[in-house]
Amino acid sequence: MKEWFERERAVHIQFYRRQPVVFVKGEGCYLYDVEGKKYLDMVAGIAAATLGHCHPKFIARVSEQLKKLVHVSNLYYTTPQIELAEKLREITGMDRFFFCNSGAEAVEASLKIARKATGRKKFVAFSGSFHGRTMGALSVTWKEKFRRPFEPLVQPVEFAEFNSVEDLEKKVDEETAAVILEPVQGEAGVYPATKEFINELFRLRDEYNFLVIFDEVQTGFGRTGRWFAKEHYGVKPDIMAMAKAMGSGFPIGGVGVSEEVAEKLEAGEHASTFGGNPLACVASLATIEIIEEEKLVENSEKTGKYLRKRLEELDGIKEVRGMGLMIGAKVENAPGMVSRSLEKGLLVNATSENALRFVPPLIAGREEIDFAVDILSSLK
Repeated sequence: MKEWFERERAVHIQFYRRQPVVFVKGEGCYLYDVEGKKYLDMVAGIAAATLGHCHPKFIARVSEQLKKLVHVSNLYYTTPQIELAEKLREITGMDRFFFCNSGAEAVEASLKIARKATGRKKFVAFSGSFHGRTMGALSVTWKEKFRRPFEPLVQPVEFAEFNSVEDLEKKVDEETAAVILEPVQGEAGVYPATKEFINELFRLRDEYNFLVIFDEVQTGFGRTGRWFAKEHYGVKPDIMAMAKAMGSGFPIGGVGVSEEVAEKLEAGEHASTFGGNPLACVASLATIEIIEEEKLVENSEKTGKYLRKRLEELDGIKEVRGMGLMIGAKVENAPGMVSRSLEKGLLVNATSENALRFVPPLIAGREEIDFAVDILSSLK
């Protein structure tokens, strides 16, 4: 593997701090490195490989579309894009859609849409938030170490304390275009919003007439034991950003909006060359269909409860939180646990010095959970 590390360093900008492993093959919940070693994947491409690796039905659908049509641009209509929007209307409850290629792009589009629809400029985001690394998405991302090297960013932006009704009430006003939040904060360590907090957010929306943007990039498509995390709260945002699990690892993102927001948008105000191309849309349609056929939303809820139970039994785990198969655990030395787990054939992710994140494929079952917990319990 060292040869591959050296080759990578010679040709790549060193933006990433990668784990010391080179993968060449995946099957189900498992990955294989260049030396043939097998690993249980509890990261799933950061909550993206919904169906696991190389799901046969997914591969068949995408392969079939590769033989038909890959890309023509949005100068023209294509059938998969229309079919995907119709399916998303059914499962999201949103009314109209725009397609792009990633979560950051979906957030960028959401911010632009909010400004155009309201005629206002100000955004309110939250402590612990992470919305992406492009300039607009970065502007509403909490950590200063991400933002500071690239300032000046989009302004005005104010940050309120996550889950603090009192601080939220101080930050929103008549100048607010939109409040953007993750219903479950992923990069912060998997922290769900409280129902009280969400209820107050929507009350304030009605009072000040701003828009609510839900960033469901990480929480969407069954990850939390519901199709989307908003269902845990019984609310409908004005704008919803989607990506990651949307194509089970194939790059695609999207934005859903209410009819009231859509009516205020005009042709030419936003676009994407590759967004919603036929291949990406078929990958997303196949993902959704397989989730439905194999009842993976239900499995996410059931297996997620089992994962939480098993983690709570472990020595060294101080707190377990999350929904469905989006679980965070508080530990003493998360990066060290990630390294030692890798040596034993388990992939987990550290979001901070004391937080592990578990976001396995939605096909994971008790066998995979038991294997993962056995490895974690063996770490010294």
